[in-house]
Amino acid sequence: MGHNSDRDSSGIAVDPKGGLTGSHIEQTSSNLEANIKLEAKLKNPLDGLSRTELLSRVETFCAEKNLTEHLPLFRKGALIAQDPDNYASISGPEALDDEEKAVLLKEVEHKWRLPARLFLTIATCSIGAAVQGWDQTGTNGANIFFPNYYGIGGDTAREKLLVGLINAGPYIGSAFIGCWLSDPINNWIGRRGVIFVSAHFCIWPVIGSAFCHTWPQQLACRLLMGIGMGVKASTVPIYAAENSPASIRGALVMSWQMWTAFGIFLGTAFNLAVFHTSSNVNWRLMLGAPFIPAVPLLLLIYLCPESPRWYMKKGRYPEAWKSMIKLRNHPLQVARDMFYIHSQLEVEHQLLAGSNYAKRFVELFTVPRVRRATLAAFTVMIAQQMCGINIIAFYSTTIFKDSGSSEFQALLSSFGFGLVNWLFAFPAFWTIDTFGRRSLLLFTFPQMMWTLLAAGLFTLLDAGTARTGLVALFVFLFAAFYSPGEGPVPFTYSAEVFPLSHREVGMGFAVATCLFWASVLGITFPFLLDSLSTVGAFGLYAGFNLVAFVAIFLVVPETKQKTLEELDYVFAVKTSKFMSYQCTKALPWFIKRWVFWQRNAKLEPLYEFDRIKEAEKERRAEEERRAKETGTITSTVTGAELDEKTGLSHVNAPNA
Repeated sequence: MGHNSDRDSSGIAVDPKGGLTGSHIEQTSSNLEANIKLEAKLKNPLDGLSRTELLSRVETFCAEKNLTEHLPLFRKGALIAQDPDNYASISGPEALDDEEKAVLLKEVEHKWRLPARLFLTIATCSIGAAVQGWDQTGTNGANIFFPNYYGIGGDTAREKLLVGLINAGPYIGSAFIGCWLSDPINNWIGRRGVIFVSAHFCIWPVIGSAFCHTWPQQLACRLLMGIGMGVKASTVPIYAAENSPASIRGALVMSWQMWTAFGIFLGTAFNLAVFHTSSNVNWRLMLGAPFIPAVPLLLLIYLCPESPRWYMKKGRYPEAWKSMIKLRNHPLQVARDMFYIHSQLEVEHQLLAGSNYAKRFVELFTVPRVRRATLAAFTVMIAQQMCGINIIAFYSTTIFKDSGSSEFQALLSSFGFGLVNWLFAFPAFWTIDTFGRRSLLLFTFPQMMWTLLAAGLFTLLDAGTARTGLVALFVFLFAAFYSPGEGPVPFTYSAEVFPLSHREVGMGFAVATCLFWASVLGITFPFLLDSLSTVGAFGLYAGFNLVAFVAIFLVVPETKQKTLEELDYVFAVKTSKFMSYQCTKALPWFIKRWVFWQRNAKLEPLYEFDRIKEAEKERRAEEERRAKETGTITSTVTGAELDEKTGLSHVNAPNA
């Protein structure tokens, strides 16, 4: 930094001119929430700038980035980005006309009225997600056929290990190679280029797997396929998040999981459809069919715009404008979003200047703000494996067959699982940004625990239709609770919690965590099923659900409807303080409110978002009341009066 910086009472280095400095965002004081001025800095880099200074920055920005033809729009957009709620009060040459006001109002009231190219982008990404799901169910059905063909269908430890290894092959390739290629190749060829390359890995090795004659050949094909799956899974959620407006980002990004569930459904349906073909052909068709959705992914990805954020990180601002204009309904929204992103990128470049891939990876565990995001993303990702969904997705046909079903009945039950898993993903489109990521997880994990335990216990009944039906019923209920909760949340959550500078490597680590533990699950479950039987294996995973529930309660903050940049503030809070708050404030409030039904129970906010908004409402209401009394609009509410009403320590607002 070329100038001195001061450190405020919260321990965050703050530039005297209003910017953040230093290499870390670290909270070292318990009174961070009360510092409203600092919160504004973290939430919006434009907050506190005078109009003259802001517009001066806009002119410099447009001149440096070859965007001078759009200068009038950027002047308006910067003022809107600085104070999004009061765009109607902008005066002077930058005052908005009726059309522009209507566009911004429609953005709030009709948030799903989006450009066709944005819908195409999300749809294309979703097609790619179906590859992941369909592949899982390819081996699900083939598991009851290919081990005997490859000579590994016996009960020895070696044979169980090899069957598990083939099932886990894509996840081993993803976790150890694919996910870690995400950051460098995203840097080189962009989001679209990465998705294009990954699609090839999801076509040719998959076709090859249908023609393999030995288990080593099958394993090699599945490892190669895993490389493409890992790169794609690390990139697609980021691509969708960076192209989506904040108000619907959660719902659009979660389409990754919904279409993964659709892929599982298609796979189970296809397995059922080809069951009665030759016994040496049906399982080959099951293994080879997942290449189908990768073909439209390959063909459509370059019809979608590149991520504007990626272009801006590369300094290619005119191209970012061309891309963003396809993803927003009006040029004013483009100017607003581009200038806001640019301002955040400037802050992040200051914080993490001179970074490289290895350094960014190390910083996932050393920079406090990033470390907390890494811990939260790790927790939700490993929880997806702990909940037990993939023991069903990988081995449901085997489980149903071991429970006394015929081969066809087992495939039919697996089809039912795939259908329920997909249909119950739809509610998450509305719930994920309404109830929030954390709330969905805390509600659904206890439900998954008891349904999985019940499914296991019903395998103790005598063999027959009743046992098959009850086991299937509770597996379907398990899927119904999984799909709107732990299904969509991990990828949505991990794609949004990291700062821009660490997003690729952070998402790569999160996805590698998920897929590594998926591979561990795939390898070990045949042993668990053989050693503990179905009831023991399901009981074990029911216990894992409880462990995951506690971990989420203690270390996973809510991120609902916060911009990708606002999350810096959330992850500035120390993990120990967050855990203390949950145990000493949130848990007692929950018991009072929902166990003892005390409607007057109130939860003290951790981040002050709600209290600050209420304070501002109180200030304005008081001003309006006094204006009516005096006949003039005047700001006569004193800090002391406001403190008395709201309980906040009064902080003078920055000059506008």
